[in-house]
This record gives sequence, C-alpha cells and structure tokens, in this order.
Amino acid sequence: MCKPFNVLLFVLFVGRCVCLIEDQAYWRQLGKEELSKALKKRKISNQAQNLILFVGDGMGLTTSTVARIYGKGESGRLAWETFDNLGVLKIYSANKLVPDSCSTATAMFTGIKANHKTAGVDSTVAVDDCAASRKKPAQVESFINWAQTAGKATGFVTTTRVTHATPSALYAHTPNRSWECEANIPQDAADCDDIAWQLVNNSPGRNIDVIMGGGRQCLQANVEGSPEDPVDTWSCYSKQQGRDLINDWKTDKEIRQSSYQVLQNNLDLQNMNESAEFTLGIFANGHLKLEHERDKGPEGMPSLADMTAAAIRLLSKKNPNGYVLMVEGGNIDQTHHRGHARKALDETVALSDAVDVALNMTDVTNTLIIVTSDHSHSMVFTGYPDRSQGVLGVSNSKMDNVPYTNLLYGTGGPNNYQFVVEENKVKRPDPTAENITDFEYSQQSVVLNDEVTHSGTDVLVYARGPMAHLFNSVHEQSYVAYAISYAMQIGIFEGLDPFDDEDSGSSHIYGMSLSFLIMLPFIGVFRVI
Repeated sequence: MCKPFNVLLFVLFVGRCVCLIEDQAYWRQLGKEELSKALKKRKISNQAQNLILFVGDGMGLTTSTVARIYGKGESGRLAWETFDNLGVLKIYSANKLVPDSCSTATAMFTGIKANHKTAGVDSTVAVDDCAASRKKPAQVESFINWAQTAGKATGFVTTTRVTHATPSALYAHTPNRSWECEANIPQDAADCDDIAWQLVNNSPGRNIDVIMGGGRQCLQANVEGSPEDPVDTWSCYSKQQGRDLINDWKTDKEIRQSSYQVLQNNLDLQNMNESAEFTLGIFANGHLKLEHERDKGPEGMPSLADMTAAAIRLLSKKNPNGYVLMVEGGNIDQTHHRGHARKALDETVALSDAVDVALNMTDVTNTLIIVTSDHSHSMVFTGYPDRSQGVLGVSNSKMDNVPYTNLLYGTGGPNNYQFVVEENKVKRPDPTAENITDFEYSQQSVVLNDEVTHSGTDVLVYARGPMAHLFNSVHEQSYVAYAISYAMQIGIFEGLDPFDDEDSGSSHIYGMSLSFLIMLPFIGVFRVI
C-alpha cells in the first residue's frame, strides 16, 4: 500500500492499482519533460484566419488555480493551461483601479479603455451621460466591426444575457451597462437606444451571424417566467407595449432575403440548420442555468460547450474567409458575486470543457485561440490544507480554535458575513456545522457588503495558434485588441505591417507629437498617490 504523503494518484488499469510515487526520480523526470517541451516551443507566424476569444468572467488566477484542483487534481491542467504562450493583463479601467465587466470588455474588444459601467465608448463618456455617448467620435469599434469589414463571419456565445456587460461591448455604445432594455433608461436619456435594441437594429449587431445566450426578457416585453426559467429580478424587464425584438430580428433577415433560425432549447440546438445564414439562440429569460443544475433534456438549456461547438460549426461553414467568435463563461462571475465558491469552480471547469471543444474542432495553424478574464474576484485560497483534503475543506484557527473554510472572500453579502457578537466579543460560527461542500454554501467573508465585489488583481492571458507568441509579457488589457488586429490583419492593422509602414506609428509614439517628444527630457515625473 502506498503512503498518502508520497502518492501522486492511484490509477485503475486492467484491474490493478498502480501507485505513482513522487520521489526524486519522479520530479527529475517531470522537470526534464517540461524543459523539453519549452525547448521545442513552436512559433506560428502566419496570419490567423479564425479567432476564438474565451472570456472567463471573474476568473482570476485564484479561481483558475482552485478550479484546476477541484476539477482536475493539483497535478492536472485545465484546457488553457496546456498553451505555450501566456502573458499578464493590467485590468484597471479609465477611472477605476478595480473595474467592472463592461469597461474591461471594451478594453479587450476595442483597444480603448473606458469608464466604469460604460461599454463601447471612450473615456470622454461618463456613466449616464447619454449625450456624450451619442457622439460618433466617442464610439469605439470592436473586433466584430473589424471582422465584418474584412468579410469574415462573426458570432458570440455567453451563459449570461446576450445584452449583459461583456457581450454588450462587442456591438453597443452605452453610458450605462444597466440600460439593457428600454425600462431602465431614465426619461432625461430617452434619446439613447437600449442595448438590446442596438443588437437587433444597429451595426455590427444586426450583422452578427451567430448569437447565443439568455436575455429574452430584454428582447421581448412582458415575458412570463416559470420554475424552470424564472424572470431575472436583477435584470432589466421590458414592458413596452408591442416590443418584440426577436420578431424584429426575423423581419430584418427576411427583408434581406437571408436564411435564419431562432433556437430556444437543447432540441433546437441539436437539430439546427447548419446552412442557415443567421442564428439567434435565446435559451433563457435571464442568464442560463448553471452547469450543475441545468436540464439536459430536450426542453432544457444547453451547456457552454454545446453552444461553442454549434457556433464553430455554423461559422466555419458560412464563410471561407474565416470567422471571429467570442465565448463568455459569464456565470463564473455571477456565482462569485453570491459568494458560492463551489459553483464558481464548477462553472470554470465548464469553461475548460468549452475550450477543449474548440481545440478539438480547429486547426492550430489557422485558428488563434485566446483564453483570458476581464477581472478577478476577491476569493482567496488559504489555510495550509493537506493535498488529500481538497479545496472545499477547512483549516483550524490557532487564535480562536474555530475552523474556517480554505476558500474565503474579502467582501460578501449577508449570507457570507458570518460574524456575531457574543459577550462583547466578535465570534465566527463553526462552518463545519453546515455542509460546506454543498453548491449553495456561502463561504465566509471579511467585510459585509451587498455582494462579493471584484478584485483589481491582474489576470492571465493564454494563447495558441498563429501569432500566439504576441502574448509574452505584462500587457495593458487593451493590448488584446491590437494583438487580434495584427494576427488577423483586420481593423487597425488591416493590410499593413506595423513595423514597416511609415503611417503605423513608427514616427509617432502612442500618437505623441514630435515637439512633445523633444520636451520629454525636461518634463518632471509626477507620481499620483
């Protein structure tokens, strides 16, 4: 029998239990294998025909690390952890050190950093400033615009509402991420179009070939909920008489004499017409069900992996010129906000499954796959747990002798903030009195808040395929858009080499004038604290 402290794992093979021992020989062999892989690293320098950008919303490094252990074991790897190229992204927004999802998505998708709670506009637009957001110079284009101009197919898939913060930055220009439908726009901003309306009626939204996610209640007025598909009380709920943007979407395609399909459940997705020119999959009133709770039957909602596979099939057949696809694991963030760590880990593993699907369906020589996050969360992994314990266990405090979960949150709602005052002393309840491995369990937090808030910690970006080596250092989050543009030769770098063309910026560093550059040595350096 193998001793626990030196056993890597047990493998059941032809009826025998095989012990892998983590002795010196094991670590030396593992080190040699990793070094050999690094020395054989392949650089693919040709132009990328296709792009798939995966965004794990709220998936900071702690989430990714703990999800790996949770889903694959500490010696395993999530799908993107097999990639050879990675970098670090600085995620601050134009006006916040700790950002939200729409400002960070704007940075990644357009190359321009935006203010908190705004999407598809530059930093001249403050939150709620409708007039500023309507000015064309303030509106910024995403790589969806660039791809459509270059004649490529486009699509996005999300487990959130299709009008939610992250996807909105692909196609909308809004001074408030909450304006997903008309009901949330104040009277003094009536001139602004809501996000759902822009998706169906404006470019590039109306020209996106594949759209999949939730958000029916933002597209159609007065939708009814059910136990299986409730109305999302956190979201915008359209009540405008006669509003039916799904029908408007159909009418637009009919006027353009384009084939189309609307999908509503697993059966529709399974039986979809792969030759349809446009596909709209709206599978929920609000966000899609979490992976562990969704109905996998014909009437249920699809997984992120299912939608990813369907989108790749549709886009790859539609256009020989290639495609771009954004895939968001949005429920990672939603579950973190509630302080449900196990749900967040489970959703991260579901994102890994979707990435695996993409890896198996694409060619590394022509498809650039990028996996990253928009921001981190305040979850921490602590307590010195034994490897045999797993990530959902507890450690014991040496100060008050009360156990604490190895996963904790910096901030949290009432279910997370578990401190009580007894005899003029602050005490924590013993978490082992509850089922701490249950999906509904809320990890303890330090500060009481309305919900778990984001973290401003940097995130990682992983890449595989043509020009994946462009991710190799600490980058601004906005750099992602420029790397995409250059790798695919669309948008900013369409048809030109930025290192050879005289108009590319070789004579203008970040747009600075020559006179300003001359003055640089004489300008003092100021540090704002």
